[in-house]
Amino acid sequence: MIPWLEPDDPFPPCSTALRQPNGLLAAGADLSPERLIAAYSHGIFPWFNADEPILWWSPSPRMVLFPDALKVSRSLKKTIRNRAYEVRLDCAFTQVMQGCAQARKGQSGTWITPLMIDAYTKLHRMGIAHSAETWVDGELVGGLYGIALGRMFYGESMFTTVTDASKIAFVHLVWQLKRWGFGLIDCQMKTAHLSSLGAREIPRAEFLRRLTQLIEYPPAALPWQFDADLKDELETTLDPAASAAQ
Repeated sequence: MIPWLEPDDPFPPCSTALRQPNGLLAAGADLSPERLIAAYSHGIFPWFNADEPILWWSPSPRMVLFPDALKVSRSLKKTIRNRAYEVRLDCAFTQVMQGCAQARKGQSGTWITPLMIDAYTKLHRMGIAHSAETWVDGELVGGLYGIALGRMFYGESMFTTVTDASKIAFVHLVWQLKRWGFGLIDCQMKTAHLSSLGAREIPRAEFLRRLTQLIEYPPAALPWQFDADLKDELETTLDPAASAAQ
C-alpha cells in the first residue's frame, strides 16, 4: 500500500517506494508549484494517466546522464554540423509540452494531460521549467522540456516531427548545461534511446546524494539563452578534421 497525500501532507521517504511497480511512492495531493518544487527537490516526480489520481514516483535505480558522458552518434554529428536548423531556449515552452503530449506510435494516450501542461507552464513562468527547441525555417520541429533546480536538471519528455530534431535540441542543451556547471541530468527511467545518448543507471541513494548537493547551488541566470559561440564549439569538437585545421 502507498499513502494518500492530502494537500498539506509531506512526501514519505523515498526509501518507502514500492519495488513493483518500481518507485511508486504515494498518490494524491496536487500539482501546485510548491508541491512540484518539493517533489523534485526530494527526487520525486509525478506520472499518471488522465483517468488516474496523481501518482508520485522515485524509482531505483535511476537513469541519469552525466554531462561529460554524452554520446553523439556519427549520423547525429553530421546533422549537427550541417546547421540547417536553429536552436532556442524557452521560446515555445507550452508548444513543446503539447508536442510531447501527442500520442506516440503504438500508444493510445498520453500522461501529459492539460492539467500537467498548466502546472508546468506555471513553473516555466517562474523560471524553473525550461524548454530546448529545434526550429527549421521558422517552424518548431522538435524539442524537450524539464525542471532546473540549482545545478540539477530533470528531463521530462521530448518530441520530434523530423529526424533527430529532439536529439539536436538535447545535445545543445547538455553542452549549455555543462557550461553553466550543471552536474547531473535526471532521465528517470531506462530506455534504449537514453542509453544510446550516454545515460546510465545509478542507485537511488547515490542519485539523492548528488541531487541534495546540486540543488543548493545558485540557479543559472535568467533568461536562459544558448551562448552565441556554442554552435561553433560543437562543430569543432564533433568534427576532428575541423579541429585539426585550426
